[in-house]
Amino acid sequence: MNDEEIKNQIRKFALQNAAEHDGQTRDKTILAKILGTVPELRQRVQEISPVIAEVVSEINQIPLEQQQKEIAEKYPELLQVEEKKPEQNVLPPLKNTEGKNIITRFPPAPNGYPHIGHAKAAIISEEYAKMYGGKMILRFEDTNAGTERLEYYAAIKVGLDWLGIKYDSVEHVSDNLEVLYENAEKLIKSNDAYVCTCKQDDISKNRREMTECKCTKRDTEENEKMWHDMFNEKKYGEGKILLRFRGDMKSGNTTMRDPALFRINTKRHARVELKYRVWPTYDFAGIIFDSMSGVTHAMRSKEFELRKELHHAILDKLGMEKAEFIFFGRLDLEGMPVAKSALKPLIENGKIPWYDDPRLPTLEGLKRRGIRPDAVRKFILSLGLTKNDTNSPFATLEAFNKKIVDAESIRLHMVNDPRRIKLTNFDPKDIELSNHPTKDLGKRTVSVNGTVLISGSDAEEVKEGETIRLLGLGVIRINSMGDEITAEITDENNAEKKIQWVAENDTTKIKIIIPGQLFNGEEFNEDSLKTVEVVTESAYLDLKDDSEIQFVRFGYCRKESGHQAIFTHK
Repeated sequence: MNDEEIKNQIRKFALQNAAEHDGQTRDKTILAKILGTVPELRQRVQEISPVIAEVVSEINQIPLEQQQKEIAEKYPELLQVEEKKPEQNVLPPLKNTEGKNIITRFPPAPNGYPHIGHAKAAIISEEYAKMYGGKMILRFEDTNAGTERLEYYAAIKVGLDWLGIKYDSVEHVSDNLEVLYENAEKLIKSNDAYVCTCKQDDISKNRREMTECKCTKRDTEENEKMWHDMFNEKKYGEGKILLRFRGDMKSGNTTMRDPALFRINTKRHARVELKYRVWPTYDFAGIIFDSMSGVTHAMRSKEFELRKELHHAILDKLGMEKAEFIFFGRLDLEGMPVAKSALKPLIENGKIPWYDDPRLPTLEGLKRRGIRPDAVRKFILSLGLTKNDTNSPFATLEAFNKKIVDAESIRLHMVNDPRRIKLTNFDPKDIELSNHPTKDLGKRTVSVNGTVLISGSDAEEVKEGETIRLLGLGVIRINSMGDEITAEITDENNAEKKIQWVAENDTTKIKIIIPGQLFNGEEFNEDSLKTVEVVTESAYLDLKDDSEIQFVRFGYCRKESGHQAIFTHK
Protein backbone atom coordinates (compact mmCIF):
# COMPACT_ATOMS: atom_id res chain seq x y z
CA MET A 1 0.00 0.00 0.00
CA ASN A 2 1.55 3.27 -1.16
CA ASP A 3 1.27 6.63 0.60
CA GLU A 4 -1.67 7.76 -1.54
CA GLU A 5 -3.59 4.57 -0.85
CA ILE A 6 -2.92 4.90 2.88
CA LYS A 7 -4.15 8.49 2.95
CA ASN A 8 -7.27 7.51 1.00
CA GLN A 9 -8.01 4.72 3.47
CA ILE A 10 -7.53 7.08 6.41
CA ARG A 11 -9.92 9.58 4.86
CA LYS A 12 -12.49 6.85 4.25
CA PHE A 13 -12.38 5.73 7.88
CA ALA A 14 -12.46 9.33 9.15
CA LEU A 15 -15.50 10.22 7.03
CA GLN A 16 -17.35 7.10 8.10
CA ASN A 17 -16.66 7.64 11.79
CA ALA A 18 -17.45 11.36 11.68
CA ALA A 19 -20.76 10.77 9.90
CA GLU A 20 -21.73 8.26 12.59
CA HIS A 21 -20.89 10.74 15.36
CA ASP A 22 -22.54 13.98 14.30
CA GLY A 23 -19.66 15.12 12.12
CA GLN A 24 -16.78 14.62 14.56
CA THR A 25 -14.02 12.02 14.73
CA ARG A 26 -10.75 11.56 16.64
CA ASP A 27 -7.14 10.73 15.81
CA LYS A 28 -6.98 7.76 18.20
CA THR A 29 -10.14 6.21 16.76
CA ILE A 30 -8.85 6.34 13.20
CA LEU A 31 -5.38 5.14 14.20
CA ALA A 32 -6.89 2.07 15.87
CA LYS A 33 -9.11 1.44 12.84
CA ILE A 34 -6.31 1.67 10.27
CA LEU A 35 -3.92 -0.47 12.31
CA GLY A 36 -6.63 -3.09 12.81
CA THR A 37 -7.38 -3.17 9.09
CA VAL A 38 -3.81 -2.92 7.78
CA PRO A 39 -1.62 -4.69 10.37
CA GLU A 40 1.62 -4.04 8.43
CA LEU A 41 1.26 -0.33 9.25
CA ARG A 42 1.92 -1.02 12.93
CA GLN A 43 5.59 -0.55 12.15
CA ARG A 44 4.89 2.90 10.67
CA VAL A 45 2.82 4.49 13.48
CA GLN A 46 5.10 7.53 13.84
CA GLU A 47 4.96 8.07 10.08
CA ILE A 48 1.19 7.84 9.62
CA SER A 49 0.12 9.59 12.84
CA PRO A 50 0.70 13.11 11.43
CA VAL A 51 -1.23 12.13 8.29
CA ILE A 52 -4.16 10.95 10.43
CA ALA A 53 -4.08 14.19 12.45
CA GLU A 54 -4.15 16.24 9.26
CA VAL A 55 -7.04 14.28 7.73
CA VAL A 56 -9.08 14.24 10.95
CA SER A 57 -8.68 18.00 11.39
CA GLU A 58 -9.84 18.58 7.82
CA ILE A 59 -12.84 16.25 8.13
CA ASN A 60 -13.94 17.85 11.40
CA GLN A 61 -14.14 21.24 9.67
CA ILE A 62 -16.48 19.94 6.97
CA PRO A 63 -20.24 20.23 7.59
CA LEU A 64 -22.00 16.93 8.18
CA GLU A 65 -23.99 17.27 4.95
CA GLN A 66 -20.76 17.62 2.96
CA GLN A 67 -19.28 14.60 4.71
CA GLN A 68 -22.33 12.58 3.73
CA LYS A 69 -22.12 13.80 0.14
CA GLU A 70 -18.46 12.78 -0.16
CA ILE A 71 -19.24 9.34 1.25
CA ALA A 72 -22.03 8.88 -1.30
CA GLU A 73 -19.76 9.97 -4.18
CA LYS A 74 -16.45 8.31 -3.28
CA TYR A 75 -17.30 5.49 -0.89
CA PRO A 76 -20.85 4.31 -1.71
CA GLU A 77 -20.05 0.88 -0.27
CA LEU A 78 -20.28 2.44 3.21
CA LEU A 79 -23.97 3.08 2.59
CA GLN A 80 -24.76 -0.45 1.54
CA VAL A 81 -26.63 -2.62 4.00
CA GLU A 82 -24.51 -5.57 4.96
CA GLU A 83 -26.04 -8.96 4.28
CA LYS A 84 -26.90 -10.54 7.57
CA LYS A 85 -24.96 -13.67 8.26
CA PRO A 86 -26.73 -16.50 10.06
CA GLU A 87 -25.94 -16.35 13.74
CA GLN A 88 -24.03 -19.20 15.23
CA ASN A 89 -25.43 -21.17 18.11
CA VAL A 90 -24.05 -19.94 21.40
CA LEU A 91 -25.71 -22.64 23.48
CA PRO A 92 -23.88 -25.92 24.07
CA PRO A 93 -25.33 -29.06 22.43
CA LEU A 94 -27.89 -31.05 24.38
CA LYS A 95 -27.10 -34.46 25.79
CA ASN A 96 -29.08 -37.59 25.04
CA THR A 97 -30.71 -36.45 21.79
CA GLU A 98 -30.07 -39.39 19.46
CA GLY A 99 -33.23 -40.87 17.98
CA LYS A 100 -35.47 -38.39 19.83
CA ASN A 101 -37.91 -35.77 18.69
CA ILE A 102 -36.76 -32.95 20.95
CA ILE A 103 -39.49 -31.32 23.03
CA THR A 104 -38.83 -28.52 25.51
CA ARG A 105 -41.22 -26.51 27.67
CA PHE A 106 -41.55 -23.14 29.34
CA PRO A 107 -43.61 -23.55 32.54
CA PRO A 108 -44.44 -20.18 34.14
CA ALA A 109 -46.71 -19.86 37.14
CA PRO A 110 -49.32 -17.17 36.31
CA ASN A 111 -48.86 -15.33 39.59
CA GLY A 112 -47.21 -12.13 38.34
CA TYR A 113 -45.99 -10.18 35.34
CA PRO A 114 -43.17 -11.72 33.27
CA HIS A 115 -39.67 -10.27 33.61
CA ILE A 116 -36.13 -10.66 32.25
CA GLY A 117 -35.71 -13.91 34.20
CA HIS A 118 -38.76 -15.42 32.48
CA ALA A 119 -37.36 -14.23 29.16
CA LYS A 120 -34.14 -16.16 29.80
CA ALA A 121 -35.95 -19.42 30.55
CA ALA A 122 -38.31 -19.06 27.57
CA ILE A 123 -35.60 -18.04 25.09
CA ILE A 124 -33.28 -20.89 26.07
CA SER A 125 -36.12 -23.41 25.74
CA GLU A 126 -37.16 -22.05 22.37
CA GLU A 127 -33.60 -21.84 21.05
CA TYR A 128 -32.97 -25.49 21.85
CA ALA A 129 -36.23 -26.54 20.23
CA LYS A 130 -35.25 -24.62 17.07
CA MET A 131 -31.68 -25.96 17.21
CA TYR A 132 -32.93 -29.55 16.96
CA GLY A 133 -36.01 -29.00 14.82
CA GLY A 134 -38.20 -29.84 17.79
CA LYS A 135 -41.18 -28.34 19.60
CA MET A 136 -41.75 -26.16 22.64
CA ILE A 137 -44.71 -26.29 24.99
CA LEU A 138 -46.04 -23.31 26.91
CA ARG A 139 -47.33 -24.80 30.14
CA PHE A 140 -49.06 -22.76 32.81
CA GLU A 141 -48.26 -24.42 36.12
CA ASP A 142 -51.33 -22.95 37.77
CA THR A 143 -51.63 -25.07 40.90
CA ASN A 144 -51.64 -22.39 43.59
CA ALA A 145 -55.27 -21.27 43.73
CA GLY A 146 -55.64 -17.70 44.95
CA THR A 147 -52.41 -16.39 43.43
CA GLU A 148 -53.33 -16.81 39.77
CA ARG A 149 -55.09 -14.02 37.91
CA LEU A 150 -56.38 -14.01 34.36
CA GLU A 151 -54.36 -10.89 33.61
CA TYR A 152 -51.17 -12.80 34.44
CA TYR A 153 -52.01 -15.55 31.93
CA ALA A 154 -52.58 -12.85 29.33
CA ALA A 155 -49.45 -10.87 30.29
CA ILE A 156 -47.26 -13.95 29.87
CA LYS A 157 -48.63 -14.60 26.39
CA VAL A 158 -48.25 -10.94 25.45
CA GLY A 159 -44.66 -10.97 26.74
CA LEU A 160 -43.77 -14.09 24.75
CA ASP A 161 -45.36 -12.58 21.65
CA TRP A 162 -43.28 -9.41 22.13
CA LEU A 163 -40.13 -11.50 22.44
CA GLY A 164 -41.04 -13.28 19.22
CA ILE A 165 -41.18 -16.65 20.94
CA LYS A 166 -43.12 -19.33 19.10
CA TYR A 167 -44.59 -22.24 21.01
CA ASP A 168 -46.32 -25.25 19.49
CA SER A 169 -48.96 -25.94 22.12
CA VAL A 170 -50.39 -24.61 25.36
CA GLU A 171 -51.08 -26.64 28.50
CA HIS A 172 -52.75 -25.73 31.77
CA VAL A 173 -52.08 -28.04 34.70
CA SER A 174 -55.44 -26.96 36.10
CA ASP A 175 -57.16 -28.58 33.10
CA ASN A 176 -56.14 -32.09 34.03
CA LEU A 177 -55.78 -32.62 37.76
CA GLU A 178 -57.58 -35.96 37.45
CA VAL A 179 -54.54 -37.59 35.83
CA LEU A 180 -52.42 -36.33 38.72
CA TYR A 181 -54.89 -37.84 41.19
CA GLU A 182 -54.60 -41.19 39.39
CA ASN A 183 -50.82 -41.18 39.74
CA ALA A 184 -51.08 -40.16 43.38
CA GLU A 185 -53.28 -43.21 44.04
CA LYS A 186 -50.67 -45.42 42.38
CA LEU A 187 -48.08 -44.17 44.85
CA ILE A 188 -50.45 -44.75 47.76
CA LYS A 189 -51.24 -48.30 46.62
CA SER A 190 -47.52 -49.11 46.30
CA ASN A 191 -46.94 -47.62 49.78
CA ASP A 192 -44.72 -44.89 48.30
CA ALA A 193 -46.95 -42.11 49.59
CA TYR A 194 -48.88 -41.60 52.80
CA VAL A 195 -51.35 -39.15 54.31
CA CYS A 196 -50.03 -36.92 57.08
CA THR A 197 -52.12 -34.99 59.61
CA CYS A 198 -49.25 -33.55 61.65
CA LYS A 199 -49.11 -29.83 62.34
CA GLN A 200 -46.81 -27.87 60.04
CA ASP A 201 -44.47 -26.95 62.90
CA ASP A 202 -44.07 -30.62 63.77
CA ILE A 203 -43.47 -31.55 60.13
CA SER A 204 -40.73 -28.92 59.84
CA LYS A 205 -39.17 -30.06 63.14
CA ASN A 206 -39.17 -33.71 62.09
CA ARG A 207 -37.59 -32.86 58.74
CA ARG A 208 -34.84 -30.86 60.46
CA GLU A 209 -34.19 -33.68 62.93
CA MET A 210 -34.56 -36.39 60.26
CA THR A 211 -37.27 -38.13 62.26
CA GLU A 212 -40.28 -39.96 60.89
CA CYS A 213 -43.69 -39.00 62.21
CA LYS A 214 -46.35 -41.41 63.44
CA CYS A 215 -48.31 -40.99 60.20
CA THR A 216 -45.75 -43.13 58.32
CA LYS A 217 -47.09 -46.18 60.24
CA ARG A 218 -50.53 -46.12 58.61
CA ASP A 219 -51.26 -49.02 56.31
CA THR A 220 -52.15 -48.64 52.65
CA GLU A 221 -55.86 -49.13 53.15
CA GLU A 222 -56.08 -46.34 55.73
CA ASN A 223 -54.02 -44.01 53.56
CA GLU A 224 -56.35 -44.63 50.61
CA LYS A 225 -59.40 -43.83 52.73
CA MET A 226 -57.88 -40.65 54.14
CA TRP A 227 -56.77 -39.61 50.67
CA HIS A 228 -60.36 -39.84 49.42
CA ASP A 229 -61.50 -37.97 52.52
CA MET A 230 -59.30 -35.04 51.50
CA PHE A 231 -61.81 -34.34 48.72
CA ASN A 232 -64.67 -34.12 51.23
CA GLU A 233 -64.97 -30.63 52.64
CA LYS A 234 -66.78 -32.04 55.68
CA LYS A 235 -63.79 -34.19 56.62
CA TYR A 236 -60.71 -31.97 56.40
CA GLY A 237 -60.11 -28.28 56.11
CA GLU A 238 -57.26 -26.30 54.61
CA GLY A 239 -53.89 -26.85 56.32
CA LYS A 240 -55.04 -29.97 58.19
CA ILE A 241 -53.80 -32.77 55.96
CA LEU A 242 -51.16 -33.56 53.30
CA LEU A 243 -50.25 -36.36 50.96
CA ARG A 244 -46.49 -36.92 51.34
CA PHE A 245 -43.98 -38.89 49.30
CA ARG A 246 -42.21 -41.63 51.21
CA GLY A 247 -38.66 -40.58 50.58
CA ASP A 248 -35.74 -40.82 52.99
CA MET A 249 -35.91 -38.85 56.23
CA LYS A 250 -32.22 -39.58 56.84
CA SER A 251 -31.10 -38.15 53.49
CA GLY A 252 -28.58 -35.34 53.39
CA ASN A 253 -30.70 -33.89 50.58
CA THR A 254 -33.52 -32.17 52.45
CA THR A 255 -35.85 -32.38 49.44
CA MET A 256 -35.93 -36.16 49.93
CA ARG A 257 -37.31 -35.92 53.48
CA ASP A 258 -40.89 -36.92 52.72
CA PRO A 259 -42.00 -33.81 50.78
CA ALA A 260 -45.65 -32.87 50.27
CA LEU A 261 -47.27 -33.95 46.99
CA PHE A 262 -50.83 -32.66 47.55
CA ARG A 263 -52.51 -30.24 49.92
CA ILE A 264 -55.94 -28.69 50.37
CA ASN A 265 -56.48 -25.19 48.99
CA THR A 266 -60.03 -23.85 49.08
CA LYS A 267 -59.32 -20.48 47.49
CA ARG A 268 -61.00 -19.57 44.22
CA HIS A 269 -58.92 -20.40 41.15
CA ALA A 270 -58.76 -17.88 38.30
CA ARG A 271 -59.72 -20.44 35.63
CA VAL A 272 -61.50 -23.37 37.28
CA GLU A 273 -62.87 -21.42 40.25
CA LEU A 274 -63.92 -23.90 43.00
CA LYS A 275 -63.85 -27.07 40.92
CA TYR A 276 -60.92 -28.52 42.93
CA ARG A 277 -59.90 -28.37 46.56
CA VAL A 278 -56.96 -30.82 46.46
CA TRP A 279 -54.00 -29.35 44.61
CA PRO A 280 -50.60 -30.78 43.64
CA THR A 281 -47.27 -29.23 44.55
CA TYR A 282 -44.70 -28.22 41.97
CA ASP A 283 -42.63 -31.30 42.83
CA PHE A 284 -45.39 -33.53 41.55
CA ALA A 285 -47.30 -31.69 38.85
CA GLY A 286 -44.42 -30.47 36.68
CA ILE A 287 -42.60 -33.77 36.29
CA ILE A 288 -45.80 -35.76 35.62
CA PHE A 289 -46.81 -33.33 32.90
CA ASP A 290 -43.28 -33.40 31.45
CA SER A 291 -43.48 -37.18 31.15
CA MET A 292 -47.03 -37.19 29.80
CA SER A 293 -46.21 -34.51 27.21
CA GLY A 294 -43.07 -36.26 26.00
CA VAL A 295 -40.74 -33.48 27.15
CA THR A 296 -37.20 -34.67 26.40
CA HIS A 297 -35.23 -31.76 27.86
CA ALA A 298 -36.44 -29.59 30.72
CA MET A 299 -34.69 -26.26 31.33
CA ARG A 300 -34.72 -25.19 34.96
CA SER A 301 -33.10 -22.54 37.10
CA LYS A 302 -30.39 -23.98 39.30
CA GLU A 303 -32.33 -23.66 42.58
CA PHE A 304 -34.21 -26.77 41.46
CA GLU A 305 -31.06 -28.82 40.95
CA LEU A 306 -31.30 -30.41 44.42
CA ARG A 307 -34.82 -31.56 43.54
CA LYS A 308 -33.56 -33.69 40.65
CA GLU A 309 -33.05 -36.69 42.96
CA LEU A 310 -36.60 -36.38 44.28
CA HIS A 311 -38.15 -35.98 40.87
CA HIS A 312 -36.31 -38.99 39.50
CA ALA A 313 -37.38 -41.02 42.54
CA ILE A 314 -41.07 -40.17 41.98
CA LEU A 315 -40.92 -40.97 38.27
CA ASP A 316 -39.10 -44.25 38.93
CA LYS A 317 -41.82 -45.32 41.37
CA LEU A 318 -44.46 -44.57 38.72
CA GLY A 319 -42.48 -46.18 35.89
CA MET A 320 -42.60 -42.96 33.86
CA GLU A 321 -40.06 -41.51 31.39
CA LYS A 322 -37.66 -38.90 32.70
CA ALA A 323 -36.65 -35.76 30.86
CA GLU A 324 -33.05 -34.63 30.64
CA PHE A 325 -32.66 -31.77 33.13
CA ILE A 326 -30.62 -28.69 32.12
CA PHE A 327 -29.96 -26.15 34.87
CA PHE A 328 -29.00 -22.50 34.50
CA GLY A 329 -28.30 -19.54 36.79
CA ARG A 330 -30.69 -16.73 37.61
CA LEU A 331 -30.56 -13.48 35.66
CA ASP A 332 -30.94 -10.12 37.38
CA LEU A 333 -30.15 -6.56 36.35
CA GLU A 334 -28.24 -4.41 38.84
CA GLY A 335 -30.55 -2.25 40.91
CA MET A 336 -33.62 -3.58 39.09
CA PRO A 337 -35.17 -6.37 41.19
CA VAL A 338 -37.46 -8.94 39.60
CA ALA A 339 -38.87 -10.48 42.77
CA LYS A 340 -42.53 -9.75 43.51
CA SER A 341 -41.56 -9.45 47.17
CA ALA A 342 -39.47 -6.40 46.26
CA LEU A 343 -41.82 -4.82 43.70
CA LYS A 344 -45.24 -5.33 45.25
CA PRO A 345 -44.53 -3.12 48.34
CA LEU A 346 -43.27 -0.36 46.05
CA ILE A 347 -46.55 -0.40 44.14
CA GLU A 348 -48.66 -0.62 47.29
CA ASN A 349 -46.77 2.35 48.77
CA GLY A 350 -47.03 4.41 45.60
CA LYS A 351 -43.27 4.39 44.92
CA ILE A 352 -43.87 3.06 41.42
CA PRO A 353 -47.22 3.20 39.62
CA TRP A 354 -47.35 -0.23 37.97
CA TYR A 355 -45.37 -3.13 36.49
CA ASP A 356 -44.86 -1.30 33.19
CA ASP A 357 -42.71 1.33 34.87
CA PRO A 358 -39.64 1.90 32.62
CA ARG A 359 -37.34 1.45 35.64
CA LEU A 360 -38.36 -2.19 35.95
CA PRO A 361 -36.93 -5.33 34.31
CA THR A 362 -40.45 -6.59 33.59
CA LEU A 363 -41.08 -7.24 29.92
CA GLU A 364 -43.71 -4.49 29.91
CA GLY A 365 -41.22 -2.11 31.55
CA LEU A 366 -38.45 -2.92 29.06
CA LYS A 367 -40.85 -2.58 26.14
CA ARG A 368 -42.14 0.78 27.35
CA ARG A 369 -38.57 2.02 27.83
CA GLY A 370 -37.74 1.25 24.23
CA ILE A 371 -35.66 -1.90 24.60
CA ARG A 372 -35.98 -4.12 21.53
CA PRO A 373 -36.98 -7.77 21.97
CA ASP A 374 -34.15 -8.90 19.70
CA ALA A 375 -31.74 -7.00 21.96
CA VAL A 376 -33.10 -8.96 24.94
CA ARG A 377 -32.56 -12.22 23.04
CA LYS A 378 -29.01 -11.34 21.98
CA PHE A 379 -28.18 -10.22 25.50
CA ILE A 380 -29.48 -13.44 27.07
CA LEU A 381 -27.76 -15.68 24.54
CA SER A 382 -24.49 -13.79 25.01
CA LEU A 383 -24.47 -15.05 28.60
CA GLY A 384 -24.45 -18.64 27.38
CA LEU A 385 -25.73 -21.52 29.47
CA THR A 386 -24.11 -21.24 32.86
CA LYS A 387 -25.13 -22.20 36.38
CA ASN A 388 -23.60 -19.01 37.71
CA ASP A 389 -26.14 -16.37 38.71
CA THR A 390 -25.78 -13.19 36.66
CA ASN A 391 -26.34 -9.71 38.06
CA SER A 392 -25.66 -7.72 34.94
CA PRO A 393 -25.33 -3.94 34.61
CA PHE A 394 -28.18 -2.49 32.56
CA ALA A 395 -25.49 -0.99 30.33
CA THR A 396 -24.77 -4.45 28.91
CA LEU A 397 -28.34 -4.76 27.66
CA GLU A 398 -28.14 -1.15 26.44
CA ALA A 399 -25.13 -2.00 24.28
CA PHE A 400 -27.06 -4.71 22.44
CA ASN A 401 -30.04 -2.42 22.03
CA LYS A 402 -27.97 0.47 20.71
CA LYS A 403 -26.51 -1.68 17.94
CA ILE A 404 -30.03 -2.41 16.75
CA VAL A 405 -31.76 0.94 17.13
CA ASP A 406 -28.89 3.15 15.98
CA ALA A 407 -29.40 2.32 12.33
CA GLU A 408 -33.16 2.83 12.53
CA SER A 409 -33.56 5.83 14.80
CA ILE A 410 -34.50 9.18 13.31
CA ARG A 411 -32.18 11.97 14.47
CA LEU A 412 -33.90 15.08 15.79
CA HIS A 413 -32.62 18.20 17.47
CA MET A 414 -33.84 18.98 20.98
CA VAL A 415 -32.99 21.74 23.45
CA ASN A 416 -33.47 22.06 27.18
CA ASP A 417 -33.91 25.36 29.00
CA PRO A 418 -33.95 27.17 25.62
CA ARG A 419 -32.09 30.42 24.87
CA ARG A 420 -32.82 32.55 21.78
CA ILE A 421 -30.22 33.40 19.16
CA LYS A 422 -31.14 36.09 16.67
CA LEU A 423 -29.29 35.65 13.37
CA THR A 424 -28.93 39.21 12.13
CA ASN A 425 -27.90 38.43 8.54
CA PHE A 426 -30.14 35.41 7.94
CA ASP A 427 -32.88 35.44 5.33
CA PRO A 428 -35.82 33.14 6.19
CA LYS A 429 -35.59 29.89 4.30
CA ASP A 430 -36.23 26.17 4.47
CA ILE A 431 -33.36 23.97 5.63
CA GLU A 432 -33.18 20.32 4.62
CA LEU A 433 -31.77 17.99 7.30
CA SER A 434 -30.91 14.31 7.00
CA ASN A 435 -32.82 11.98 9.32
CA HIS A 436 -29.72 9.81 9.77
CA PRO A 437 -26.01 10.53 9.26
CA THR A 438 -25.27 7.38 7.23
CA LYS A 439 -28.51 5.49 6.54
CA ASP A 440 -31.13 6.49 4.00
CA LEU A 441 -33.98 7.38 6.36
CA GLY A 442 -35.09 10.35 4.31
CA LYS A 443 -34.86 14.05 4.99
CA ARG A 444 -36.97 16.66 6.75
CA THR A 445 -37.52 20.29 6.02
CA VAL A 446 -37.21 22.89 8.75
CA SER A 447 -38.45 26.44 8.22
CA VAL A 448 -36.04 28.94 9.78
CA ASN A 449 -37.13 32.56 10.16
CA GLY A 450 -33.84 33.84 11.58
CA THR A 451 -34.30 33.01 15.26
CA VAL A 452 -33.15 29.69 16.69
CA LEU A 453 -33.13 28.15 20.15
CA ILE A 454 -30.19 26.42 21.82
CA SER A 455 -29.91 24.70 25.20
CA GLY A 456 -29.23 26.89 28.21
CA SER A 457 -26.17 24.79 29.11
CA ASP A 458 -24.69 25.45 25.65
CA ALA A 459 -25.49 29.16 25.90
CA GLU A 460 -23.53 29.38 29.14
CA GLU A 461 -20.40 28.11 27.41
CA VAL A 462 -20.38 30.43 24.38
CA LYS A 463 -18.61 33.77 24.42
CA GLU A 464 -18.90 36.99 22.50
CA GLY A 465 -16.78 36.81 19.33
CA GLU A 466 -16.68 33.01 19.36
CA THR A 467 -17.63 30.90 16.35
CA ILE A 468 -19.78 27.81 16.74
CA ARG A 469 -21.34 25.39 14.29
CA LEU A 470 -25.10 24.97 14.39
CA LEU A 471 -25.45 21.38 13.16
CA GLY A 472 -26.96 21.34 9.69
CA LEU A 473 -27.31 25.14 9.52
CA GLY A 474 -23.81 26.54 9.39
CA VAL A 475 -21.13 28.41 11.32
CA ILE A 476 -22.15 31.49 13.28
CA ARG A 477 -20.21 34.19 15.09
CA ILE A 478 -21.56 35.41 18.45
CA ASN A 479 -21.94 39.19 18.36
CA SER A 480 -23.52 39.86 21.74
CA MET A 481 -24.66 38.02 24.86
CA GLY A 482 -27.79 38.81 26.85
CA ASP A 483 -31.33 37.64 27.33
CA GLU A 484 -31.30 37.32 23.56
CA ILE A 485 -28.04 36.33 21.93
CA THR A 486 -27.26 37.93 18.58
CA ALA A 487 -25.09 36.29 15.97
CA GLU A 488 -24.37 36.27 12.27
CA ILE A 489 -23.79 33.55 9.68
CA THR A 490 -20.18 33.39 8.60
CA ASP A 491 -18.23 31.63 5.87
CA GLU A 492 -15.64 30.44 8.39
CA ASN A 493 -15.12 26.71 8.73
CA ASN A 494 -12.96 26.50 11.83
CA ALA A 495 -15.61 26.24 14.55
CA GLU A 496 -14.68 23.62 17.14
CA LYS A 497 -18.00 23.64 19.03
CA LYS A 498 -20.92 21.86 17.40
CA ILE A 499 -24.34 22.20 19.00
CA GLN A 500 -27.90 21.31 18.16
CA TRP A 501 -30.65 23.88 17.69
CA VAL A 502 -34.32 24.21 16.84
CA ALA A 503 -36.02 26.91 14.80
CA GLU A 504 -38.17 29.07 17.08
CA ASN A 505 -41.07 28.99 14.63
CA ASP A 506 -40.91 25.23 14.04
CA THR A 507 -41.05 23.62 17.50
CA THR A 508 -43.12 21.57 19.88
CA LYS A 509 -42.82 21.13 23.64
CA ILE A 510 -42.62 17.63 25.11
CA LYS A 511 -41.73 15.90 28.35
CA ILE A 512 -38.97 13.32 28.50
CA ILE A 513 -39.21 10.68 31.24
CA ILE A 514 -35.73 9.63 32.34
CA PRO A 515 -35.61 6.31 34.25
CA GLY A 516 -32.63 5.57 36.47
CA GLN A 517 -31.55 2.71 38.68
CA LEU A 518 -34.40 1.73 40.99
CA PHE A 519 -32.24 0.58 43.92
CA ASN A 520 -28.84 1.61 45.21
CA GLY A 521 -27.81 -1.49 47.10
CA GLU A 522 -30.76 -2.30 49.36
CA GLU A 523 -32.10 1.25 49.36
CA PHE A 524 -34.84 2.53 47.06
CA ASN A 525 -33.52 5.36 44.90
CA GLU A 526 -35.92 8.26 45.39
CA ASP A 527 -34.35 10.03 42.40
CA SER A 528 -34.72 7.06 40.07
CA LEU A 529 -37.29 8.78 37.84
CA LYS A 530 -36.91 12.31 36.50
CA THR A 531 -38.88 14.40 34.04
CA VAL A 532 -37.50 17.22 31.88
CA GLU A 533 -39.47 19.61 29.71
CA VAL A 534 -37.77 20.26 26.40
CA VAL A 535 -38.34 21.83 23.01
CA THR A 536 -37.86 19.74 19.90
CA GLU A 537 -38.59 20.00 16.18
CA SER A 538 -42.20 19.88 15.08
CA ALA A 539 -41.19 16.86 12.97
CA TYR A 540 -41.55 14.91 16.23
CA LEU A 541 -45.33 15.17 15.88
CA ASP A 542 -45.20 13.42 12.49
CA LEU A 543 -43.60 10.32 13.96
CA LYS A 544 -45.77 7.39 14.92
CA ASP A 545 -46.15 6.58 18.59
CA ASP A 546 -43.57 3.95 19.61
CA SER A 547 -41.01 5.38 17.17
CA GLU A 548 -37.38 5.37 18.22
CA ILE A 549 -35.56 8.69 18.15
CA GLN A 550 -32.05 9.81 18.85
CA PHE A 551 -32.10 13.33 20.14
CA VAL A 552 -28.73 14.72 19.05
CA ARG A 553 -26.20 14.94 21.90
CA PHE A 554 -28.79 13.60 24.35
CA GLY A 555 -29.60 9.96 23.69
CA TYR A 556 -32.10 7.45 22.36
CA CYS A 557 -35.76 7.82 23.28
CA ARG A 558 -39.06 6.14 22.49
CA LYS A 559 -41.98 8.34 21.48
CA GLU A 560 -44.85 7.44 23.80
CA SER A 561 -47.21 10.18 22.67
CA GLY A 562 -47.30 13.59 21.01
CA HIS A 563 -46.49 15.11 24.38
CA GLN A 564 -44.12 12.60 25.95
CA ALA A 565 -41.06 10.48 25.22
CA ILE A 566 -39.19 8.01 27.40
CA PHE A 567 -35.42 8.05 27.56
CA THR A 568 -34.04 4.66 26.57
CA HIS A 569 -30.29 5.09 26.98
CA LYS A 570 -27.31 7.05 25.74
